[in-house]
Parts: sequence; C-alpha cells; structure tokens
Amino acid sequence: MRFDVITIFPQLIETFAGVGLIAKGREAQRLEIHARSPREFTHDRHRTVDDAPYGGGSGMVMMAEPLIGAIEAVDAETRAAGRERNHRVVLSPQGALFSQATARRLAQVEGVTLVCGRYEGIDERVAELCDEVLSLGDFVLNGGEVAAMAVIEAVSRLVPGVLGNAESLSEESHELGLLEYPHYTRPRSFRSREVPEVLLSGDHGAIRRWRRKQALRRTAARRPDLLQELKLSPEDEDALRGELPKRDEDEE
Repeated sequence: MRFDVITIFPQLIETFAGVGLIAKGREAQRLEIHARSPREFTHDRHRTVDDAPYGGGSGMVMMAEPLIGAIEAVDAETRAAGRERNHRVVLSPQGALFSQATARRLAQVEGVTLVCGRYEGIDERVAELCDEVLSLGDFVLNGGEVAAMAVIEAVSRLVPGVLGNAESLSEESHELGLLEYPHYTRPRSFRSREVPEVLLSGDHGAIRRWRRKQALRRTAARRPDLLQELKLSPEDEDALRGELPKRDEDEE
C-alpha cells in the first residue's frame, strides 16, 4: 500500500517512516511512504505556499496552486506505475472523525494521499478536489502532520504482512466495538497487586468470559457511547447489570 503525504515538513514524515513496524513494513515492501513538499510547485524565489485570506481575518491560508501541484504530481506517478490514483484525504479539525472503521476502509484502497494543512488552513478549492476531509478529534493541532502519521499507523497495521501477529487485531480496542480488556504479564505479584486468578487458571472458557466482562465494564466506564451501537447478549447484559465500578476491577 502506498501513502503520499503533502507537507511543508517532509522530514517529519521521513523520520516517522524510518522506525518501528512502519519501517519494517517498508523493508518488506508492504508499504510505500513518500513525503512531498508543496514548495516544489511554487514559482517565486521565496517558494511561498501561503497568503492572506480574501475577506480579511487573522492568520495565513495555504494556497491552492502548490498543494494541487503536489497532488497532481503524485497522481502522475501512480499513473506511470499503472495504478489507480490515490484516494485523496485532507486532514483538518473540520473533517469527519477518523475511526477504526475508517482505517479498515482506507486499508482496502491501493494508495492514499494525505494533505497536511498549516497556518490558518488551506484554500477550500483543495478540499473540493479531494475525496474526503478527516479529523482526529475535536481539538486543533499546529498542522496535519501528526494526524497524517496517526492515519498511516492505524491503516498500515491492517495491511497484510505489516503486523507480526495478525490474530491480535481481532481483539484490540474498537475492533469489536468495545475497549479492550485489561492485560497482565510477569511478575505475578507487584507491589501487593496480584494478577487475577482466572488468568492463571488455564480455563480458556473462564478467561474468555472474564475478558468480555472486563471489556464491557471498561467501555461502560470510559466510553459509554460505544455501547449504544453494540448488540448485547443476555450474558453481556448480566455483566453490566448493577452499579458499575468507579475504576477498573481486577476481578469480581
């Protein structure tokens, strides 16, 4: 899968793409990650990519021509390689909320172009040429680069061959509509806090039920909105019945 990031700080993306599982995915030729600066598509000696907004107001706006020039250069590369054009995404706090479902959808396409804004925002004509606008949440960053890295990481983990243990994906937070259950590892006892006995029992059925109950209770305590979209079984309803703990319990 190919990611192209349009950014005035390509070094941020290049550093990110050179470490961890993303780097391993590139080495295994499962991922391509390219960063391209819109400054390459300017025509003045200062390589200007922003200007004052029409109608007045504070801040500066990223100009359409350099950004669209970068997007079209990416499209030319994908055509030359015999591939469909990338799915174009603008990263902005004005966008739809990025979610695990969005990551799964994007993992099905051949390539994604991520357009990173800076300053006060980008010329609206850029967004009009893109396929969608996405946001990490209801907060404002200095630019779209952190959001682009988050999208790349979330989507890349779903690309076959990138994650070492693909089976672990099915139990992660949000994959089943719930937050994930608590995890424990050695030592068995740490500062008088013990690993729940059920996890040491070897009874896989009991462990499965305990994990499901803990996932339900954690979701109810931290993200109750997620339960509204979930179809609960009678066993699930039993797990949630009564007063919920004020903090995560290790075991009933």
